[in-house]
Order: sequence, then structure tokens, then C-alpha cells
Amino acid sequence: MIFPEKLQLIRKSKGMTQEDLAAALNVSRQAVAKWESGQGYPDISNLISISSMFNVTVDYLVKDADCQSRPVVADTESSEIDALIGFRLEANRNTYAGFSNEVEASRPASHDYKYEKDGYTYIDTYVGGEIFAGEEAVFKNCGASASVSGATSASASVTASRALYAMNYCGRVLGENFSGDFLKEALRAATRELPYRGPEHYSSGEYTYTCKVTGDIAWFQGYEEIFHAGTKVYECFFHGGLMR
Repeated sequence: MIFPEKLQLIRKSKGMTQEDLAAALNVSRQAVAKWESGQGYPDISNLISISSMFNVTVDYLVKDADCQSRPVVADTESSEIDALIGFRLEANRNTYAGFSNEVEASRPASHDYKYEKDGYTYIDTYVGGEIFAGEEAVFKNCGASASVSGATSASASVTASRALYAMNYCGRVLGENFSGDFLKEALRAATRELPYRGPEHYSSGEYTYTCKVTGDIAWFQGYEEIFHAGTKVYECFFHGGLMR
């Protein structure tokens, strides 16, 4: 996504017309129209104003999609990466973010989610509430079985699996207007370009979600925020990568 497309997206997500944005920036509507058609570019002061107005970074605004982190790993088969990303996104929409597949707690007072499909297993577990920390991981069935010493005949073997991917996260609620439902809505909107948490930018009503990531799926770190009417009400740091 390039700057003209991003500007239109974030402007419309706030319900603003070109005239509204022009008035807020003290420029002409024609100037905004040129920016959104790719015929012109705002100066640095207007970029900073747009960044503050929509709670996005200048980096997000000026970097084209091709310049940003991509989940491409040179020493791993692209088909395997594509399958992993596709499964991770599907699991994300069918666990915490999708209000489903919560399982028995694995640790005292933890919240655990599990999703399985086509030989892949996704497990997410976290502790805490307004301040929280957790880990999610994706495993793949290797197709072999290993005997379990002392097990009954009904469970004499287990399917061997290997860990493909894991991510740790830690966050906190900063304001009383935080909405868990909005966070889940944003997480369900994650894309293949940023499959780790949510998309770069997502808005609904008075809420805005932003996500910044450095690195790729092999090794990455990121930070997500939620703003309510311009006030930050939530933040979360995360990092992870491929297992080997």
C-alpha cells in the first residue's frame, strides 16, 4: 500500500471528507485531493500533523508496502512459510480473537486456547488481565508416533510434533475506555503482510489500532497500541520467530 492509498484509508476510517482533512491541516481541499491521487506530496510539517491526527507513525505513512517487513525467509521453503502463515491467521480468528476454542488451563489461573487443522496445532496461553503476558506457538505433526513409558494401552503412543513458530507478548490496559472486543476485532483483521498480531492500522468508531513490526517471520519484534478518541488506552510488546 502506497501513501495515497494509506491517506484515503485512514481519512475514511475516521469518517472525514477531504474538506475536513484540509481544514484540520489548514491547506486547500485541492492539496488533499492531489496527495490522494499521487500528484503531490505533503511537506514534513503536514506529514507530522497527519501522523499525530491519526495516531500512526510517519514511517508508516511514507514507506511503501514493498519497503516494509515481509514474512519471507530465504532458507525456508516459501510453500511451508505460506502454509504456516495461513494456519496462524486462521487459528487467530478461531481462538482468543474469535471468542472460541478456550481449553482447560495449563497453569494456575491461565487462559488457554487451542486450534488444530491439517496436521497443525496452535496453542496460546496467557496469564493476567489488565496487565498480561503470554505465548503462542504453532506445531506440526511429523507423522510418527513415540511410545510413552508406563502409559495404558489406550494412550500407549503420542504423535510426534515439532515446534515451527512461537511468539511472546506482554501488554497492559492504560485507560478505562479500553475495549477488549475492539482489540479482538483488530486482531481478526491481521493480514499475510503482518501475520503476527493485527494490521498496521485499523479503526472502528472512536477506536484506532496500530501495529509496528521490524524483522520478518524468521525473527521479529513489534509493538501495538489502541487509542480511544486520541488517548492511548492499551499497549503490547511482542517478539518471536521460527523455531529450529
